[in-house]
Amino acid sequence: MSENPVNALLRAEGVGKSYTLRGRRVDVLREVDLAVGGGEITALVGHSGSGKTTLLHVLGLLTPPDRGRVYVDGTDTSGLGDGALAGLRRTRLGFVFQSYNLLPQHSALRNVLLPYAGRRADGEDRARRLLERVGLAERADHLPSELSGGEQQRVALARALVNDPPVVLADEPTGNLDTDSEEVLLGLFRELADEGRAVLLVTHNPAVSDRADVVHRLDKGALDTTVRTDTTTESDTTTKSDTTTESDTITKSGSTTKTATDPRTETDPRTETEGTE
Repeated sequence: MSENPVNALLRAEGVGKSYTLRGRRVDVLREVDLAVGGGEITALVGHSGSGKTTLLHVLGLLTPPDRGRVYVDGTDTSGLGDGALAGLRRTRLGFVFQSYNLLPQHSALRNVLLPYAGRRADGEDRARRLLERVGLAERADHLPSELSGGEQQRVALARALVNDPPVVLADEPTGNLDTDSEEVLLGLFRELADEGRAVLLVTHNPAVSDRADVVHRLDKGALDTTVRTDTTTESDTTTKSDTTTESDTITKSGSTTKTATDPRTETDPRTETEGTE
């Protein structure tokens, strides 16, 4: 799981990010350590303004951290130039956004094909196969305006996979979807994890985080992490670096270990404003 950095395809070490707001420094991320392992779905949750989108942008190499390091598929990205970072984003990371970010003048097939890094002939074949995988083979020639919200998001997922990235990052991917479309998309994310990819989902939706193997709750720029040993049950193990709660088995850095019962066994490319999330 993500507790083991050796297995991590995406890793942050001591990441910090600050902004200046009306002359005052705001620490959005405070010494964040995070590892997303291959073969798992990781959810990042937290209230609005907690820093979720800022952290996703840092992990996705869209925004540089002020402090710390980000590793993508074993590559230390600190000190890399814009061209090298763009290359990693294109080939090692796949992005899915809440608002789909499809180009309205292009067909579904063309939208999937646009970021392809290889030969166009090979890319078109791959794009068609990906649309078939997400159940949209017959909609390949349709414009985004001719597709439902769920269909547009599946096109966006196919686009994210066109270069076969080991890491998939999704920002509120189900935010605009109905329940049936949400279920289809979550099933596709699980398939990607089962293939060995690292899948990181930023979400406010408990139905999404409940399907994750690992849940990171971001609060005031710091992480509280729950590792689920079995996603079919509600018995979890929690590791927290800042404070201690009364759920599961809790390990607090620099203090004693505390055990309590999880009450749940007896019966939460950019779509948000940077610097506020």
